[in-house]
Amino acid sequence: MRMKFCAERRDYMKRIIKKEYQLKGLNCADCANKIECEVQELNGISSASVNFLTGTLSVQISDEYNEEDILSRIKNIIKKHEPGVIVKDTSNAKNFDSKDMDIDNEDFASEKADIKEDDYTEDSISKRLVQLAGGIILYLAAILIPLSFQIKIVLFVAAYLIIGGEIVFNAARNVLKGQVFDENFLMSIATVGAFAIGEYPEAVGVMVFYQIGEFFQDMAVNRSRKSIAKLMDIRPDYANLKSGNEVKKVDPEKVKIGDIIIIKPGERVPLDGVVTEGESMLDTSALTGESVPMEIHQGDEILSGSINKNGLLSVKVTKEFKESTVSRILELVQNASGRKARAENFITKFARYYTPAVVITAVVLAILPPVILKGAAFSDWFYRALIFLVVSCPCALVISIPLSFFGGIGAASKKGILVKGSNYLEVLNNVDAIVFDKTGTLTKGIFKVTKVVSCSDIGENELLEYAALAESGSNHPIAVSLMKAYQKDVDSGRIHGYEEIAGHGVKAYIDGIAVIAGNKKMMESEGIEYKEEEAIGTILYISINGKYAGYIVISDEIKEDAALAVSELRKAGINKIIMLTGDNKYTAQRIGAILNIDEVDAELLPHQKVERFELLISQKSTGGKVMFVGDGLNDAPVLARADVGVAMGGIGSDAAIEAADIVLMTDEVSKLTDAISIAKKTRRIVAQNITLALIIKFAVLGFGAAGFATMWEAVFADVGVALLAVINAMRLIVNK
Repeated sequence: MRMKFCAERRDYMKRIIKKEYQLKGLNCADCANKIECEVQELNGISSASVNFLTGTLSVQISDEYNEEDILSRIKNIIKKHEPGVIVKDTSNAKNFDSKDMDIDNEDFASEKADIKEDDYTEDSISKRLVQLAGGIILYLAAILIPLSFQIKIVLFVAAYLIIGGEIVFNAARNVLKGQVFDENFLMSIATVGAFAIGEYPEAVGVMVFYQIGEFFQDMAVNRSRKSIAKLMDIRPDYANLKSGNEVKKVDPEKVKIGDIIIIKPGERVPLDGVVTEGESMLDTSALTGESVPMEIHQGDEILSGSINKNGLLSVKVTKEFKESTVSRILELVQNASGRKARAENFITKFARYYTPAVVITAVVLAILPPVILKGAAFSDWFYRALIFLVVSCPCALVISIPLSFFGGIGAASKKGILVKGSNYLEVLNNVDAIVFDKTGTLTKGIFKVTKVVSCSDIGENELLEYAALAESGSNHPIAVSLMKAYQKDVDSGRIHGYEEIAGHGVKAYIDGIAVIAGNKKMMESEGIEYKEEEAIGTILYISINGKYAGYIVISDEIKEDAALAVSELRKAGINKIIMLTGDNKYTAQRIGAILNIDEVDAELLPHQKVERFELLISQKSTGGKVMFVGDGLNDAPVLARADVGVAMGGIGSDAAIEAADIVLMTDEVSKLTDAISIAKKTRRIVAQNITLALIIKFAVLGFGAAGFATMWEAVFADVGVALLAVINAMRLIVNK
């Protein structure tokens, strides 16, 4: 069945092509949502996600469709909503390509710079400031200088065209394309309507206020983008490839497994590998969030994304760039926006209906009261309707909510916590029960033989030899610890009839002698009389030719931060903490008592662990979520079943990264409290922004309908609230 699944998965991967496009100049969050919705509806697109904050569009295209045709249709959709946006294909590692890949190649450098270039340049800022200043000067002149009515009108119109001419032009162009409910159209109708009823100073003033608000909002969003880009800026620019006696800078994607690369002091490690020569201190803070440098020597593994602090290192590459740690982390964090939280989905749907609803209400407000109310002036109600139009843009919510979640994910990544989606960040807020695996999670997972006891005429060294040879065919941590204790090379010719029984132990013939090594279940299933022992650690019972020969104790240390983590999790609101393990009851209960764990279930086989977890899921509180924390390798079924699965990443464990929803890159259990703290702060900020925006918008709508609000308040309810919400969301990114 597994082979069939893998084959089907490979076929699926063949049918789907993943593409990523950079949308340079994407400045409208509401437009980004509309682009995403329309691209998703295209034939040949299985999924599409626009990340407004990073300015990227990720799509999955069926290979039955022509890529160029799909891209052409995508560009048309983008042009309809954001005409000035430039679409660039960045699927292949941000278009790294430069022939022989000399890093000094100008085309390569300009290409990379073009991708990283900020849309909000100093030139564009200066241009907008000059434009605003010119319009404001004319506007103030019309208000303050005693001039004739006709000249004042000319100054007001001139100021309006300088400041808002582009908005009116864009609105007219979009209307011709059938796109009515956008911010350009709404602001144009509101301000032109104000002109029509003789409110000249207010019409221009509102446009000035709106443009100033937009300017600061754009700057705030731009700063957020820079902060996010900085959080994600761990991608290596080049690799120093050694070829014979020469060393040249190349694109990391051009380096193959087995190649030798040179990493100089101060350089970022471009690919995963093993140090073949040299020693240094390694800064892994970008991967783990830990500021303490790691000492690296010959033979040690080295991970991409780290920074070489002082020594010169020669490294043999063990993974291609697309499979390297830094590439996997970047992909996970950047794609996290595709898994949206309920709050994000709510805002997307809310924005879809909110704007048309408010605009329709505005039309009714302008027409109906003057008709049915005696003495009602059309100009008064028309003015009130214009207020509705200004308030009807949902930008404050559309920008700030995704920004909050992305900021939370970025802040978590800086602490060595990889969150695969904002939905998982949201779920963390509702976790009230945590189930821990023991080995490699609460304990270090580094096993060591601490006791060998012979219960027969066989010596302890001989007993250890039989056990080590019998277990030599296994890659289980217990087998590894036995081989380390044995300290001799294994002659495989001495071993025959090897059989491993999951959750029990192993059988083998050593020099023709039947050896059984396993737990008490193994002894009982084989009908061997033995004496059950108690010790802190895993007890391996040994049988020689069907008779009990003795036992070996293999111990594992509790992690230094495990007790603190359990204590802090309780303070964070976790009501129930449980440990599931395949280890013996005595060891499990002792560890549970030391760590103050509520429930301990021991001696569980893999399928029993899943069954026990299913029972816990069925008993969870209403609205409560159950988290499972494991090593990501042996616990994949439980990790997948949990409301949120957390794996101990071991600074780059592929199995952990694949299996879990959240990965702790340092193996520190205490990072869970950081993750929950970030999730709660994210939820608070999201709630604050939603509450702030809705209360102010609906308040202004109500006051506007009653005649107590002006368009000044309406503009504040639009761009002013958006600016406040963005600044509030930025607290997650700035206060990492």
